[in-house]
Formats: sequence, structure tokens, C-alpha cells
Amino acid sequence: MREYLLTLFVAAAVTYLMTPVARRLAVRWGAMTAVRDRDVHAIPTPRLGGIAMLAGFSAALLVASKMPFLGPSLRDGQEVSGLLSGAVIICLLGVADDRWQLDAITKLAGQVLAAGVMVLQGVQMLYLPLGATFVLGPVEGTVLTVLVVVVTVNAVNFVDGLDGLAAGIVAIAATAFFAFSYLLAVDQGLERATTSTVITAALIGTCLGFLPHNFSPARVFMGDSGAYLLGLLLASSTITLTGTVDPGAVGSDIAPAILPLLLPVLVLVVPFADLLLAIVRRTRAGRSPFAPDAQHLHHRLLEMGHSHARAVIVMYLWAAVIAFGATAVVFLDARTLAVSLAVVVAVACLVTLNIPRLRRGPGTFTGIRRGLRR
Repeated sequence: MREYLLTLFVAAAVTYLMTPVARRLAVRWGAMTAVRDRDVHAIPTPRLGGIAMLAGFSAALLVASKMPFLGPSLRDGQEVSGLLSGAVIICLLGVADDRWQLDAITKLAGQVLAAGVMVLQGVQMLYLPLGATFVLGPVEGTVLTVLVVVVTVNAVNFVDGLDGLAAGIVAIAATAFFAFSYLLAVDQGLERATTSTVITAALIGTCLGFLPHNFSPARVFMGDSGAYLLGLLLASSTITLTGTVDPGAVGSDIAPAILPLLLPVLVLVVPFADLLLAIVRRTRAGRSPFAPDAQHLHHRLLEMGHSHARAVIVMYLWAAVIAFGATAVVFLDARTLAVSLAVVVAVACLVTLNIPRLRRGPGTFTGIRRGLRR
């Protein structure tokens, strides 16, 4: 556990220190987020936070590769080089989008390219655990891997609408996934799960290192460079665990065989739900699924009367309830799990529906709410 914690701290420290550098680069290059009617920030804000995140994550993997317990498994396989190659490509894609606003087809092609590069270097799903273990062929494994990466990348990007929202939700999802993969890697001795555990530890640190700069009021945005990178890394933790660990090797006292497949979906259910609702909403309106609007879940929380920071915390709360509720299946018996979930869901509902009284003066969210209705 100490080596995982050190990996987390290295990622957090490097990301935190590099974020002001990325901010200055964004100002110099003109990679700024303008103020639009659907936005909640009041002044143009630099982006390119993904550059700092990539530096923090890469530094964490470099340090982990030199450690006695984590190092051998990271150095022996091609997964780390494949993961870093894909991360660099998708981060550069996001940087270009932050600077020049690429079209949807170009962005999709770049996401597929990043996933394809990872597949070529051995990062792909090999098994599909659905009660029984289905071995995937090269074509099926490649298609499923690319699909997982593209969907996760866009889910994280879609939820990036409030200061600190995407980084916090990804940190929560990665923490829940770390708990499960750590159990497999350490308690069950499944060494092939180690890569996934290292990825999630570094990912948690990357998000935590960026959040002090990004939480409301944000001094810098992660931009598409950061959202794309976080999505790819979270998808990679899914692929390296679910795709390489035979569920038949996991004891029945740990979790149902299907849990390794369901957990990655459950921990991201908030951004995935937001993504699906946005696609349906925009398609029914005759618009492109990629056309932005002001009807995401976080926008609706603002309309309910929550402040900016409170809306983000509510989203954190629900992401944690779902993510750790799924992970708790591993640790708790059915009765304890049901009671615990009932209590935390009730608390989450009370927090969500406890709308603060808004003041109708300058500096409140009255103007924001009017803008969201345009």
C-alpha cells in the first residue's frame, strides 16, 4: 500500500506544481475559454490543464516503475508504454482542440487513433466476463477496447461543465475502482491486476493535484486536453483489469464474476447518464449530438437553486454513493449492504432537495439561471 500511496502523492505534487505552468502557456497561446450564455464563469479562463495532468501522471508511473513491488510488473509488460503513447496522443488532440476548436469528426478520429495505438502495444480487452469467460479474438478485442475508450472519454468530457466537477468525479470513480483492483492485486495475488491498481492510484493523485487550481472559483480549466486524458486513463484501468483478469480466478467470496465488468460502468454512471441524456435530447431536437447546450445535470442543479460549489458537491455525493455502493458488494453481506445503501441514499436525497434560499441581489445566480433558460 505504501508504494501505491507514494505513486498517488507524486502524481498530485507534480500536477499541482505544473498547473500554473500550463496556465501561463494557455494565456500565451490564447487557449482561453470565452464566456457564453450557457457557462457559469464570469471571465475568460485559461485551459490546457491536461498538460499538467499528463506530466503528473507520467512522473508517477516513472517513480512506480523504480519501486521494488510495483516496478517488475510495470517494466516487464508493454502496457505502460502503450498507455503513455495513447495518453500523449489524446492530450495533444485536446490541446489542439483547446486552441483551435476542432470539428467533431477530427476529434473522434483522434480518439480512435489514441485507442488504436494502445491496442497495438498490448493494451486491450482479452476476456469478457459474463458469468462465464468469453475469450475475445483480435478483432472483437480491438473493437471493444476502442469503444470503451471513446465512450469513456466523451462521458468525462460531457460532465466537465462546472469548476472541479470532472476532476472530482473521476477521482471518486478511480478511488472506488482502486479499492476493488487493490483487493484483487494484493489479497488474491492476481499480479496482472497490479497495472490497473497503479493506474488508478496515479489517476487519483492527478485529479487531487489539479483540484486546488480548478475548484470554484477556477483559475484554470482542464479543457479538452484534460477531459480526454482523464477519460482515457479511467478507461485504461478498466481495460487492464477487466480485460486481463480471468474472473474464474477470483473466489466466489470476493464478488460475483460479473462485478469486474459492471463496476467500471457503475462508477461512471453519473457522466454516462448525462452523456446518454444529452445525445437523446439533442437528437430529438434535430441537432448534432456534439452540439453544446445548457441542460446537463449540473445546469439543472443550478436551476434548482444550488450554488456553484454546492451543485458540484451534490454531484460528488451521488457519484460516491453509486461508486462505493457498487464496491461495497465486495466487502459487505447483503443485509448490511442494503441498510447502508438505504441510509446514504436518503442522506443524498435530502442534501440534493434541500434548496438554499437565493438572494435576489447582485452576485447571485439569478443572472446565471436566466442565461440557462435562453
